[in-house]
Amino acid sequence: MKKLLYFSAGWCQPCRQLSPVIEGLQSEGISVQKIDVDSNQEIAQQFGIRNIPTVVLTIDGAEIARKVGANPKQAYIDMYNQN
Repeated sequence: MKKLLYFSAGWCQPCRQLSPVIEGLQSEGISVQKIDVDSNQEIAQQFGIRNIPTVVLTIDGAEIARKVGANPKQAYIDMYNQN
C-alpha cells in the first residue's frame, strides 16, 4: 500500500503552513498519515527524521522517496504518482 508519512510538530511554523497542502492531498484521495515527532519519537527515529516538515513516501512500509521542507502541492502529487 502506498502512503505519505507527514512528519511535523505543533510548534513548527513551516509545518503549520504545509498542513493545508497536506489536507488538500487527503481530499484528493492520497493516503496521508500525520506523525507528530514530539509524541512519536520512535517512528521519527526509525525513518531518520532530522528536519521537519518531512514527507516520506512509503510502499508497504518501505521508504521510496522523501521531501524535506514545505513544498508546493504538485511536488507531493508528482512524488506520489512517480513511484
